[in-house]
Amino acid sequence: MLLSSMKFYGQTNVHLNKNYFLTNRAKERSNTFINLREVLNRFKLPAGEYIIVPSTFEPNKNGDFCLRVFSEKNAESQIVDDEIEANIEEKEVTEDEIEPSFKKMFGQLAGEDGEISAFELCNILKKVMAKRQDIKSDGFSIETCKIMVDLLDSDGSGKLGLKEFHILWTKIQKYQKIYREIDVDRSGTMNSYEMRKALEQAGFKLDCQLHQVIVARFADEQLIIDFDNFVRCLIRLETLFKIFKKLDTEKTGTIQMNLVTWVCFTII
Repeated sequence: MLLSSMKFYGQTNVHLNKNYFLTNRAKERSNTFINLREVLNRFKLPAGEYIIVPSTFEPNKNGDFCLRVFSEKNAESQIVDDEIEANIEEKEVTEDEIEPSFKKMFGQLAGEDGEISAFELCNILKKVMAKRQDIKSDGFSIETCKIMVDLLDSDGSGKLGLKEFHILWTKIQKYQKIYREIDVDRSGTMNSYEMRKALEQAGFKLDCQLHQVIVARFADEQLIIDFDNFVRCLIRLETLFKIFKKLDTEKTGTIQMNLVTWVCFTII
């Protein structure tokens, strides 16, 4: 499919959403939309900027492709993609602002030490997810729970206090809402197409390469992402963006790391 890009003339790193394709007609398209290994077409177009959109034969499928463009005159091309950024700012909440009912629940869950470890968190979330019929999950793995505790453990105790647990609880509720809304086929899981939309709704704008890495890392062999891996992905992304922002003191978009920092960074 070929679309004119006059609306985005001269712009780079633009992600085209569903609304763009609903409101813009294709200037040219392949003669027959058919499931073939190779599709070849020749078009005569006036000078201008155009967007080439390859697609799979069936909707919402992932597939590798090779796109070749031959032109009788010099023509420039570039990949239209998103700039990488994250909107993960969160409102600070004091303990006085936390509802008494939540404090009571936390006291019952935390026990005598008044804090929740990764192992305790794993058992808590497993019971919570067992009650959900609209989200397929076997609970949260201990790996995911350790990542969540590490992200929010502000005092270095290795456990979550009341305020830290409240922040996490709010995040999980937000993630559940996004997961249900984006799961349009009501499968209780998320495919790679839905995952991209969910990440955008969670505040992350990533390029195509990063989306491919995420699917390879967090999806199963059918390219399906369950809720545990969805949350683990979001927590890891948030952690990485926060670490980078902290290390990028000059706000240049690049950082330098010694060996120790690199090792600590990669084992998160």
